[in-house]
Amino acid sequence: MMHQTLASFRRDPEAVRGRKVERALLRRVLGLTGPYRWSLVGFVATVLAAAVVGVIPALLFRRLLDVAVPRGDDQMVTVLAAAAVGVALAAAALNLAQRWFSATIGEGLIYDLRVALFDHVQRLPLAFFSRTQTGALMSRLNNDVIGAQQAITGTLGTVASNVVTLAVTLGVMLGLEWRLTLLTLVVLPAFVVPARRLGRRLQRATREGFALDAEMNTTIAERFNVAGALVVKLFGDPDRERDAFAARARRVADIGVLQALYARTLFVALGLVAAVGTAIVYYLGGRLVISGALSIGTVAAFVIYVGQIYQPLTQLTNARVDVMTALVSFERVFEVLDFPPAITERPGAVDLVEPRGHIELDHVWFRHPPAGSASLPSLQEGIGAAGDDEPSDWVLRDVSLTVAPGELVALVGPSGAGKTTTAMLVPRIVDATMGTVRVDGRDVRDLTLGSLRRAVGVVMQDPHLFHDTIRANLRYARPDATDAEIEEACRAAQIHELIASLPDGYDTVVGERGYRMSGGEKQRLAVARVLLKRPAIVILDEATSHLDSESEAAIQTALDRALAGRSALVIAHRLSTIVAADRIVVLDEGRVVEVGRHAELLARGGLYADFYRTQAHRPEVAPVHEPPPVAPQAGTA
Repeated sequence: MMHQTLASFRRDPEAVRGRKVERALLRRVLGLTGPYRWSLVGFVATVLAAAVVGVIPALLFRRLLDVAVPRGDDQMVTVLAAAAVGVALAAAALNLAQRWFSATIGEGLIYDLRVALFDHVQRLPLAFFSRTQTGALMSRLNNDVIGAQQAITGTLGTVASNVVTLAVTLGVMLGLEWRLTLLTLVVLPAFVVPARRLGRRLQRATREGFALDAEMNTTIAERFNVAGALVVKLFGDPDRERDAFAARARRVADIGVLQALYARTLFVALGLVAAVGTAIVYYLGGRLVISGALSIGTVAAFVIYVGQIYQPLTQLTNARVDVMTALVSFERVFEVLDFPPAITERPGAVDLVEPRGHIELDHVWFRHPPAGSASLPSLQEGIGAAGDDEPSDWVLRDVSLTVAPGELVALVGPSGAGKTTTAMLVPRIVDATMGTVRVDGRDVRDLTLGSLRRAVGVVMQDPHLFHDTIRANLRYARPDATDAEIEEACRAAQIHELIASLPDGYDTVVGERGYRMSGGEKQRLAVARVLLKRPAIVILDEATSHLDSESEAAIQTALDRALAGRSALVIAHRLSTIVAADRIVVLDEGRVVEVGRHAELLARGGLYADFYRTQAHRPEVAPVHEPPPVAPQAGTA
C-alpha cells in the first residue's frame, strides 16, 4: 500500500486549487456505475468485511496473552491459533473478491467510455479534426479514460477503504484504551507537515517530468513517421536532433533520481513516525501494565493497531486533492462526449433508396461556424486565432446548380473559390448555412447519413490509405465485397496487374498513409475503392493534379470507367482534363460567375477563358508525387 501513499503526493494540487466537488458531476459519475450496481455493492461489502476482519488478529493476540497463557489453557491456545488461520484465509478471500469487484467495475467503465468516445468522435464534423490536436484527442481517448477508471476503482475505492479501515480500527482502539489512542495520534502532524512540503516538491518535479515526456513523445511522433523522417534527412541535422532529444531525456533522468529520493524520504519518514508511535505505546502502555491499569494483551494489540492507522491517516490528508484530481479525468471525458456533432439526422429521416444521382443546390450560402462551435478550445491548445468567436466570411454566396443523373459537371476557379466546399455539401461533410441541397429531390438533411454517403464516392487529391493490406483498404468501402469483385474493380482501375506482380499481391501492406505506393498507384487504388462501392454520385477533387503525364493517362482511363453512367462533380486544376464535361461551372469568391460547355466559355472570353489561355501558354511541368524509395516491390504508376 506504500506506493498508493507516494502516488497521492504526486497529485497536482495546483490543478484543482479552488475547485469544489460539483454534485451534478458526482451524480453523473455515479450514474456510470449503474450497470455495475451489484458489483459496486459487492465492493463496498467486501471493504467493510475486510476492515472488520483486519482488526480481529490483534484481538486474538490480546486474548492469547491475557487469558489463554495465564490460565495455561492448551485448548484455548489451539482454538486461537485455528482462528488466526481462519481469519487469514478470510482476509485473503475478501482481498481477492474486492479486487474482482473493482476490476469488473473498472474494466467495464473503460470499455463503456472508450466505445462511447470513439463512437461520438467519429460522428463529429470535419472541422473538429482540422482544429484539434491529434495527440490531445488521443490523450482523452486513452489517458483520461484510464484516469476515470482509476478514479472509481483506485482513488475513490482507496478513500472509501481508508475511511472504513480507519473508523473500525480507531473504534476498537478507543474501546480498549482511549487515552493511549489519543497519544498515538499526537505524532501524526510531525509527519504530515513536512511530508506535505516534500510532496509539493515531488508534485512539481513530476509535473515537469510529464511535460518533458510529452515533448519527447511529440518529437518521436513527428520525426518517426515517413514524411517527418524524410524532412529530417533532407533538411535536418542528426546530431542536432540527437542533442535536443538527449537534453530532455537527461532532465527526465535527473527528475527520476529526484523522485526516487523524495519517495524514499517519505517512506523512511512514515516508518519513523510509526516507530515513534510504537515507542509511545511501549512506554505508556508498559507503565500502565506495571501499575495494573492495563493488560499486557491490550498493549500488544495497540502495537499492531498503531501500524495499521498511520498509513490510511496519511493518505486521507490528501483525500480532497486525490478525489478532485480523479474527477478532472471525468470532466475531460464528459467535455468531449457533450460536444454536439454539427451534422445530425433529423427525426424521421428516411433512407435514400435506389439513388439516381440527381443533385440540386438551391440558393446555397455557406460559411464556417465559430471555432468554439467547431472544436473544443482545450483540444486546440496553441492554435489560437483572432476572432475565433466569430464565423468566417462567406465561402459560398447564393450558389445554385443542378447535376442531372449521369451528367458530368466540372467545378473550376481560383484557389479558395469554394469548389471543394460545394462538392462536400452533397454527402453532408458540411451543411449549408442557408439554402437547400437536394439529392433525387429530397433535402439531404431529411435523408439518413448512412444511405446518403453510401450513394456518394469520392476520389481526393491525396487519397488516404490505412496502414493495412490492399485488400482491407479496398474492402473498407464495401465490407461484403468478394475477392472477385475486388479484382474486377482493380482491373477497371488499371491497377490489378501491378498488385498481382507484388510478392504478397492483395495482401501487401501499403504502409502509413499508403507511403509504400506511388502517387499514381494510390490514386488508382482510390478509384478502385470507388468502383467497388458502386455509388450513384462520384466526386473527383483534383484527382490528377499532382501526377506526371504517364500516371495521369492511366488514371484518366480508370476515371472514365468510374464515371460511366454516374453523376459526377469534378473539381479540376488542369482544365485540359475537363474539356469534354457536360457543363463547366466557374466559381469566383464563392459565386457562380460562368456556366457552359468548354467551347462556349472560351468564346465568351471571361474568367474561364483567361484560365485556359494561361495554362495553354505556360510550359507545364507536372509535380510528381512520389514517395521515398522504401518499397522496391511496388511499381511506379
